[in-house]
Amino acid sequence: MLKHLSINDFVIMQHIDLDLMPGFTVVTGETGAGKSIVINALTLALGERGDISQIRMGCDRAEINALFDISRLPNMINWLRDNDLDGDPDTCLFRRIIESSGRSRSYINGHAATLQQLRLAGNFLIDIHSQHAHQSLLQKDTQRELLDAFSGCADLARAVKAAYQSWQDWQQQRKAMEQRAEESRNKRDQLEWQIQELSALNLTAEEWHTLQADHSRLSHVATLMAAAEMAIEALSDSESAVLKQVDTIYTQLNHLVDYDRQLETITALLDSARIQLQEGVRDLKHYRQDLDLDPQALQEIEQRLSAIHLMARKYRTSAEELPPRLANLMHQLEALDSAADIGHLQAQEITAKTEYLALAGQLSQARQQGSEALSNQVSDTMQMLAMSGGKFAVALIPLEQATSSGLEQIEFQVAANQGLPLRPLAKVASGGELSRISLAIQVICSKLGTAPTLIFDEVDVGIGGKVAEIVGHLLKKLAKQRQVLCITHLPQVAATGDQQWQVIKSAELAETPSISSTIKALDQQERIEEIARMLGGVNITDVTRQHAAEMLHHAHHAAGNNP
Repeated sequence: MLKHLSINDFVIMQHIDLDLMPGFTVVTGETGAGKSIVINALTLALGERGDISQIRMGCDRAEINALFDISRLPNMINWLRDNDLDGDPDTCLFRRIIESSGRSRSYINGHAATLQQLRLAGNFLIDIHSQHAHQSLLQKDTQRELLDAFSGCADLARAVKAAYQSWQDWQQQRKAMEQRAEESRNKRDQLEWQIQELSALNLTAEEWHTLQADHSRLSHVATLMAAAEMAIEALSDSESAVLKQVDTIYTQLNHLVDYDRQLETITALLDSARIQLQEGVRDLKHYRQDLDLDPQALQEIEQRLSAIHLMARKYRTSAEELPPRLANLMHQLEALDSAADIGHLQAQEITAKTEYLALAGQLSQARQQGSEALSNQVSDTMQMLAMSGGKFAVALIPLEQATSSGLEQIEFQVAANQGLPLRPLAKVASGGELSRISLAIQVICSKLGTAPTLIFDEVDVGIGGKVAEIVGHLLKKLAKQRQVLCITHLPQVAATGDQQWQVIKSAELAETPSISSTIKALDQQERIEEIARMLGGVNITDVTRQHAAEMLHHAHHAAGNNP
């Protein structure tokens, strides 16, 4: 769960430190005070994209820190360890900095992290339900994704999508091959004669290096022999040969060792030099004997090199690239042979289609079971939300053609009152009804997730009175299993919270006037004042305060009677 949130110089918030508790926390305040900024800051820390417009005016950077307790999230602990992002035991610290230069920095447990890593980690921790969810609820894709999530078949839906794509890929390859049959034959002929020509050359990388070395040696054999003769003469055969001089020096100094032991080291070095010089002369003589003036061998090598260079020019490449070119051409021919086998492509297409239909059938079955359960649960919740007699249903409409989403279209249907026929949600639900249905679905679906923290951002828009009180109790009941944070304008919802924060916006009068927001955790008396404000507006009377106190008392009493 979320334990601490620190916000610095973000939008209109200068510095805020929030310690969060388990249970149900409500956030209230005047319209425009900055309640949703708290959520925006948290989502930024969890990987949402940001920009310099989010930095508080006149500041160099914005910084958000969010600390979570992950002691009951073994999957996340393993994920952090696998990605070298682990930190203190049982906690995870997210840090996000946006600088006025436009640079953004992100950290998990003090380790630099990408936005993608922040988002992946955030998926373990928080589910956010926004006030705009009821608008997206009218979209077919949203309805399908909600049903799949509720039915526990989101992974199966992704597998169906992948299988459909595989089927379509094989189908497209088969159709393209049928259309390009003549082009493929021409390409095959070209590849075959090129492969035959390069194979006849029979050049390998090893031969190319050997040819270059042999050609260099045979081209300069006279120079090499002369150099060897000169070296032998200078080292051992001339009157002033180096070896003879070293021998003379060694002999003279060796006779003097008895007079000065310091000469022992020098004579030892000279003796080693004599031995190495002797070995060098011996190797030079062998080298000279092995050198052979062979004009015919040189001519053969030059002819071979000429043929290789001619082939390289023909293929507009270097000689050493000819062997890889041959391997590449053979690979192309092999791929072309495989692709040219239309029968093979047809078999692959049939196999892919069969796999898709099998997975899609499983998905349809899972959706059918899930649709019945979701329909019943939403219908039951609608009765609690002042839609007595209303009915909700998830219809699975078979499609004439298979799609990447499966074999059916998902359609949410509703009958707002008893006796009315079910019709598509987009056509019959009013704004208030849509808000209540959306809230019912969000509360039901939120129970399915694994994230320990749920955030509801003004999802109670469009409701009030008794329905608002029921919504508050629904969220409070949900908070017995998960940490719930709710931004609300409704006093009935606020009264059911275990904790309440108030967002206050104030104007600072100075040479450059500015606006800032702060957040305050309210005690019991302050909660009465805030709920009275939400009830009565500007003019708060004792009667309003008494009503607020009664709401808090009633909410607490109801919670105690409904464990």
